[in-house]
Amino acid sequence: MPDNQRSRIVTEGVQRSPNRAMLRAVGFGDDDFTKPIVGLANGYSTITPCNMGINDLAKRAEKGLKEAGSMPQMFGTITISDGISMGTEGMKYSLVSREVIADSIETVCNGQSLDGVLAIGGCDKNMPGAMMAMARLNIPAIFVYGGTIKPGHYKGQDLTVVSSFEAVGQHSAGKIDTQELLEIERRACPGAGSCGGMFTANTMSSVFEAMGMSLPYSSTMAAEDAEKAESAEKSAHILVEAIRKQILPSQILTRKAFENGIAVIMAIGGSTNAVLHLLAIARTIGVELNIDDFETIRQKIPVLCDLKPSGRYVATDLHQAGGIPLVMKILLKQGLLHGDALTITAQTVAEVLADVPDTPQTSHDVIRPWENPLYPVGHLAILKGNLATEGAVAKISGVKKPQITGPARVFDSEEECLAAILAKKIRAGDVLVVRYEGPKGGPGMREMLAPTSAIIGAGLGDSVGLITDGRFSGGTYGLVVGHVAPEAAVGGTIALIEEGDSITIDAQNKLLQLNIAEAELVKRRTQWQPPKPRYTTGILGKYAKLVSSSSLGAVTDLDLF
Repeated sequence: MPDNQRSRIVTEGVQRSPNRAMLRAVGFGDDDFTKPIVGLANGYSTITPCNMGINDLAKRAEKGLKEAGSMPQMFGTITISDGISMGTEGMKYSLVSREVIADSIETVCNGQSLDGVLAIGGCDKNMPGAMMAMARLNIPAIFVYGGTIKPGHYKGQDLTVVSSFEAVGQHSAGKIDTQELLEIERRACPGAGSCGGMFTANTMSSVFEAMGMSLPYSSTMAAEDAEKAESAEKSAHILVEAIRKQILPSQILTRKAFENGIAVIMAIGGSTNAVLHLLAIARTIGVELNIDDFETIRQKIPVLCDLKPSGRYVATDLHQAGGIPLVMKILLKQGLLHGDALTITAQTVAEVLADVPDTPQTSHDVIRPWENPLYPVGHLAILKGNLATEGAVAKISGVKKPQITGPARVFDSEEECLAAILAKKIRAGDVLVVRYEGPKGGPGMREMLAPTSAIIGAGLGDSVGLITDGRFSGGTYGLVVGHVAPEAAVGGTIALIEEGDSITIDAQNKLLQLNIAEAELVKRRTQWQPPKPRYTTGILGKYAKLVSSSSLGAVTDLDLF
């Protein structure tokens, strides 16, 4: 690499001898001061199975970085386990952790004048947090996914963590006994890796592969398989070459890359959270992207993959069927991907996919052929109306009736809603409203997996709607609408709903409507008073003060001055 692109620490020679002395203490020799210094952001922790295998991957990546002629500097990043904190006050910290991860990686890499960064993460917020940092830094970067968990098994069925949540609803409805509930819990998560369906972690890993920031096939590998460690080491070699060629995130994360990513999200039936995260990353890198772009692309892309939560298969099945490259090649053949988009390998998308078949194998039905999709158009619908003038996100895969008009059942927290479901107070035709759970109001925009899973478990998934200014887990399915914006805490219409009001959710016509007279709506708006903040100090207090609307990605550095 040219001298003027090396880190300041290794190029300023004698003038920086105290800094060089510090580096000698961590392993630098005389010949190492001309090598690029690469940050290795290690998301290892034993807090969650998603991240507990990452340290071994980090060591393999460290080995690869040294072999490729760089000097790796490993540092830690945090994680919050969504699955463990789900349904508790702790879940308010989940989306906040995305910002903490981004801030921490940016701080270390800029603070130490690093030449590139390899980030390894597992749980949901590791990936968008790392990508936001890469966008801010704009130094050569690559993301290594920690890998998916293998499925658990019980009575001939594949299990994921969502199976446990749904079992709670089944138990409450009297469909299974306590012993069966316990057996499902014991078997749902058999080892290391991120949640096994096409939930948020596997969605985001797939998107980053599609966008060119991770290696082909890496997003669907199992955490415990040897190929995952081999891929981590190969990623290190690719990154060092990218440093030499000065391939930057701004060259990869273009508008074309985001459109490719959204197309893949729709084809694989990915998580609603991808909307929030891609908006945040686009805003950080300076790409014009808005929530309506998801709806435009959705109309062109069928759902090709039959994956949990609403489908039958898990990510390891997708990997065996050909992985994300096969899905991308099908889309490329139809002219629905930008084949000229650059990837971290220095190849274009079309070059990466050159030897990948463009039709799925006939021996499986995990990936459907273009002519026989699971659904004819994408599953993430952007709804608007007087209840969501900035937009809301509906996940409609597996929904038999994408329309409902019914009486509002209003809850000012997730806990209140879950208690009503478990107490059998919810009836077919109801539209549940969970509010004051948005980015500012929660704060932190909790995921509603506990109530949505309880609805499914109770057998109400096709007959009950739910709307919220909070989020949904990637494991959620049913007639559910999240990210309602403006949120209740800032006076959005969702704050003005009263018990029994008529609400329409119409995914076909992209409508989310409170069916009351405009005069009544105006009257309620004048009478509404904002609630006192739930937190005024600490990280949640800071977050609530800084965070933007979910329609802008819920970022915390939007127009600070």
